[in-house]
Amino acid sequence: MARPKSPHPTELELEILKILWQRWPLAVREVREALAEAGRDLAHTSVITTLNVMVRKKYLRRSMQGNACRFAPRISRQQASQRMLGDVVERVFDGSAKAVVLSLFDCAELNPSELKELRRLIDEKAKEHKNGPQ
Repeated sequence: MARPKSPHPTELELEILKILWQRWPLAVREVREALAEAGRDLAHTSVITTLNVMVRKKYLRRSMQGNACRFAPRISRQQASQRMLGDVVERVFDGSAKAVVLSLFDCAELNPSELKELRRLIDEKAKEHKNGPQ
């Protein structure tokens, strides 16, 4: 039975996006080499198939450069992370940002400088909320 379609990138698609967010456009061979360097040695045809699926899903754009197809991201890291995190917030935490943050504090070690930066960001958000839209 086929896996249900997800509005989010699969693990492999996310790995490919991470490669392409760092440098683009890349040919299939270059994507395959980068995946192999990361410990994911796939057949050339598997990489081509995945890249084409990602084009259909509108995660990537394809262009021809000479005889080679080159691929570049159509979505930014921020767009992908916001979509995925938003889905987790809704499905797992019933839309509660507070529950997400508390869960992060429980599962991640934060050093004092990270805690200080988080406090600054929270204070900044509170100030924005208090002052309303500009």
